Amino acid sequence: MTIPHDALSKLLFSSEILVRDLLLGLIEDPWLHSLDFATLEKVPSEFVTDDLKHRMSDVIWRLQAQGQWVYIYVLIEFQRTVDPWMAVRVMTYVGLLYQDLIRRGQVLEGQRLPPVLPIVLYNGDARWGAARDVAELIPTPPGLVAQYVPHLSYLLIEEHQYADEDLAKLRNLAAAMIRVEHAASPEVLPQVVELIYELVAGNAALEQTFAIWISAVLSRRSGGALVLPKETSLKELKMTLSHRFEVWAKGHEQRGQEKGFQEGRQEGRQEGEQVLLQKLLIKRFGPLPAEVLKQLACASTEQINTWADRVFEAASLDEVFRVH
Repeated sequence: MTIPHDALSKLLFSSEILVRDLLLGLIEDPWLHSLDFATLEKVPSEFVTDDLKHRMSDVIWRLQAQGQWVYIYVLIEFQRTVDPWMAVRVMTYVGLLYQDLIRRGQVLEGQRLPPVLPIVLYNGDARWGAARDVAELIPTPPGLVAQYVPHLSYLLIEEHQYADEDLAKLRNLAAAMIRVEHAASPEVLPQVVELIYELVAGNAALEQTFAIWISAVLSRRSGGALVLPKETSLKELKMTLSHRFEVWAKGHEQRGQEKGFQEGRQEGRQEGEQVLLQKLLIKRFGPLPAEVLKQLACASTEQINTWADRVFEAASLDEVFRVH
């Protein structure tokens, strides 16, 4: 999949509805559930370090705790592969967040820092085997030095660990998202898309984002063999999926492949990636000039990959398509 998974996930989790459903539906903690979710507020995830270098985490939210302006910060990282150094990355992001709060004078009374809940949302197929606390990466030294080994852990959510039948019982966007990513068969997807459409009804921005994301997931899972129309909305998507899957599955059967998500054609994959990048560019910058559409139509996979990496950091179309 050329469009980066974490970029699309970041776009989805810029919605307070999805963050709320993740925290309430997939994390069991009575105190966390008792917080005022009406106060959920997205905060900047780009930091400037003391040496003036920019660092980006994925998404950060805060919400009020126990009716007071004492915030708990929720830092969410998205992973498709197992990163053996994830604990170090999380520790770095938490440190940068605290540094930024201190710089902006947003510490608690008595010069204290707010709690942070670091979450790693992992949607890969392999079992997560990386250390969950940075201390696990450091051999315990003898004597005095052992007292100063740092400890910082993160909450891991492994999407593939959830059974579809359990997720189906939840009327929850985060659960529906996992069902789309890990569907065992294509037949279940129209029902899940129908549920997503019901849950985001009236939220045009989130509906469009889900349409882009679902198109990306299906393109990746089908190896590019399933390419959806360029202007598909979530409403149109749920109406056409059943027919598309039937045609797509028959084509795979004729080639002696399984009906499930297996390898597809490179041509279809590239076309799907062009469509997804076009949708992201329109969402980010508005209607595209004719010359940009022409560039996309003629682009190689490598070019699409380069431009996609720039979509969320670029301030203009010119920056996305810059030569160097």
